[in-house]
Amino acid sequence: MNKIKTGDEVIVIAGKDKAKRGVVISRADDSHLVVEGVNVAKKHTKPNPMKNVTGGIVDKTMPIHQSNVAIFNTASGKADRVGIKTLADGARVRVYKSSGEEIKSIVPAKKSA
Repeated sequence: MNKIKTGDEVIVIAGKDKAKRGVVISRADDSHLVVEGVNVAKKHTKPNPMKNVTGGIVDKTMPIHQSNVAIFNTASGKADRVGIKTLADGARVRVYKSSGEEIKSIVPAKKSA
């Protein structure tokens, strides 16, 4: 079970964007996340008249390693760690380590069929 999922609000704890907050847009792979407004790079694009794309410099959000982000606890206003708690019916839920309350995502995660 991944401790950080799509739709979670996270805060960057290391790197050039330290202390920036954003929402996880997607997971690039097992260990990298794409976070809105974090790790933005300039990408030079060529014009492509067939696709109606103009050339120029575009801002592109790049993946960041999950060890450089922590989940943001809105109740305390600080970064927090994630724990896994098993409920009585056998379901596993993510909880904040500091308070023990269940984590609710801003955007509900997509369920795979």
